[in-house]
Amino acid sequence: MRIVFMGTPAFAVASLEAVLAAGHAVELVVTQPDRPKGRKKTLTPPPVKEAALLRGLPVEQPERLRGSETAARIAELKPDLIVTAAYGQILPKAVLDVPRLGCINVHGSLLPKYRGGAPIQRAIMGGETKTGVTIMYMAEGLDTGDMISVAELPITDKDTSGTLFEKLTETGAKLLAETLPSIEAGTVQAIPQNHDEATYAPNLTRDDERIDWNRPARAIYDQVRGLSPMAGGFTLWNGEPFKIWGCTIEKRSASAAPGTVLAVSGEGIVVQTGEDALLLTLIQPSGKKAMPAADWLLGARLAPGSVFGSGGEA
Repeated sequence: MRIVFMGTPAFAVASLEAVLAAGHAVELVVTQPDRPKGRKKTLTPPPVKEAALLRGLPVEQPERLRGSETAARIAELKPDLIVTAAYGQILPKAVLDVPRLGCINVHGSLLPKYRGGAPIQRAIMGGETKTGVTIMYMAEGLDTGDMISVAELPITDKDTSGTLFEKLTETGAKLLAETLPSIEAGTVQAIPQNHDEATYAPNLTRDDERIDWNRPARAIYDQVRGLSPMAGGFTLWNGEPFKIWGCTIEKRSASAAPGTVLAVSGEGIVVQTGEDALLLTLIQPSGKKAMPAADWLLGARLAPGSVFGSGGEA
């Protein structure tokens, strides 16, 4: 098949490689523009662009696909199929209508749950015990199209967004490779989504990283796992952001207010939550690098009774 591939992050690279490995002709790769990254705001190409250029594929990076020269270019190419994977924009109808075999998307959730841009992080943060990849036909709505194929994976208590991204990246590429032959042959029997069961996974914001100590330890633990290793959760200490990258649940009850430090030890910092407590093991004080909590405690003035939270007063 003659294919236009559209994707942006590392999650999409394996799917691009799966299309090429299956022998299809990728005539154009469309990805997001280069963005500033890091403290120095260095202009950095998305992983899909880097992968495409290494393979000698033409790349276009419209800021907005609708009405762009890239959209016109796709219409000129008249591909058999458009394949998208975490592209980052909703395709306009003018593009959806171009390929004779339609447009398909590799989505990192079990649709109709977690439609949107952050399904992997949101599934962990939502306390889910399973997730997966859905390959679907694209429609004008947000991840609303009919489902073609599904692969399911468990979410373990040790998973973070980082480990789950790796698992779903591999699963998505494998499922795509298995699905393409039926699309090419025209034998797909797609299943409509049950829109009444739909949930959404919007892109993460700074507020999603803020820890509310009134929540149960389990919910905060899931929040931190879902944010790692990309952003991490944060609280306040002495009025400054204090990031938490790693923690474990401690089954204990205390009369202290949520956010109160219950104990400090060589293992880390035990903090009261709305239900049970959390042992903070990997932290990042303001202006410092991430470090084991035990290392920070060697020089920090932190004692039981101190409080994390709004203002972080001891």
